[in-house]
Amino acid sequence: MKGRFVVLMLASMLALHMGCGKEAESPMGPSGQSFLEGTWNGTLTINRTGEPASSGPVTWTFRPTPGTNLQSFSVTIQSQHPWLPITTTVTSAITPSNQPPARISTQGDYPSPRGCTGTLLSVGDAQSRTIEADFAGVDCTTITNSTFTGHVTLTKAG
Repeated sequence: MKGRFVVLMLASMLALHMGCGKEAESPMGPSGQSFLEGTWNGTLTINRTGEPASSGPVTWTFRPTPGTNLQSFSVTIQSQHPWLPITTTVTSAITPSNQPPARISTQGDYPSPRGCTGTLLSVGDAQSRTIEADFAGVDCTTITNSTFTGHVTLTKAG
């Protein structure tokens, strides 16, 4: 399981760097902003070995990183998932361009409610109003079943 997480992490890092320096056909959406910019609401489902799957509400707020052709973002994740109630800021990138549909990769650390620093990774597809992505991570390595997998489904607010 941890080997698969490492592979996902490496794939995510590669996705973050794909497209750097490339010019997209249209760097901005009709409003002059990225289609990702703003608040997205949805559901986070987590699976842990030996535990039933559980779900909870989640909000992701995207802010473009300057100078990245609207392909890299700072993302604040606010999760109300019963096992993973966190607020953290991570990074996200989209490829092959800054227009939907795009492949989205999100990664970073979070302060675990169990008193350590956890790591998360999410890879999936971003459409103009929806995001569907896998969601995985490693929480406190000192606890049983610290590795988790799951899914996040998001819809653009507004």
